[in-house]
Amino acid sequence: MSCIILPAESQSEELKGTLSVYVSPSIRHQIEQPDMNNDPYSLADQPVSQSAISLLEGLATTRAIRRYTNEQIPHEHLRDILYSATRAPSGSNRQPFRFLVLTEGEQAQQAKALIATSAQEIWTAKEQADGYGQGSGADPNSPKSRMAKTMRSYVEHFADVPALILPCLVRYRAPDPMEGASVYPAVQNLLLAARALGYGGVITGFHKPVESELKTLLDIPEEVFVACTLTLGKPQGKHGPVRRRPLKEFVFTDKWGKAADWAIDPPGTRFTSAGPPQKQGQRPI
Repeated sequence: MSCIILPAESQSEELKGTLSVYVSPSIRHQIEQPDMNNDPYSLADQPVSQSAISLLEGLATTRAIRRYTNEQIPHEHLRDILYSATRAPSGSNRQPFRFLVLTEGEQAQQAKALIATSAQEIWTAKEQADGYGQGSGADPNSPKSRMAKTMRSYVEHFADVPALILPCLVRYRAPDPMEGASVYPAVQNLLLAARALGYGGVITGFHKPVESELKTLLDIPEEVFVACTLTLGKPQGKHGPVRRRPLKEFVFTDKWGKAADWAIDPPGTRFTSAGPPQKQGQRPI
């Protein structure tokens, strides 16, 4: 007697004399499409995913994403994103960057909750100090009001992000302002790789007030510098062209403040007036 695995609804007269076994759609899917998350070793045979988004397009359209769906990031995409991150340069190629990826584990949930509390306290204080509910902030349609709404939602749902990543730097000498050059390029690589695969994220410093507790919880060595927190997930919104000040305000030639003749924005560029705070009487920078 032969044995044929098929859906019950497919049984027919032609199969009399055979043993028909019903397999649920979810089980059939696992048979037909092996779950890479349950078989990480098969990733050794899987090349990095490719994207139709060009490098230059990704650079110009990678937005800060703070709203995510509940969809988890598959292990193969986490592998591809972190592989791309670790291709970044570092001083003398010492590669002192490390990435602690927190998704669904018990300690991961505790770490998310810990930083979420810090994030909510920090944003509440900033919201009040910067008057986000005053002036144009009182208009629900103003950019200021929309930003406040987005940030409030972000910190309130921080503990539920699909992935929380802690980019770290293994210090091998005294702290120095230049040491960031050996970790932040890797962070940018991470964000660009995430963009290419349909994800998005944003960098924050919400971990700082609870860094000591965080290190204890996650067994991070004391000499390791937690460079930032980075939340990652599938965007509820979408990426798109970012807005910046005109190129001539960023690029100088020969001396400070002298705009380069070729510093001309391409067609379709959108601008913003945002910039660093200016002291009264200070010349524009």
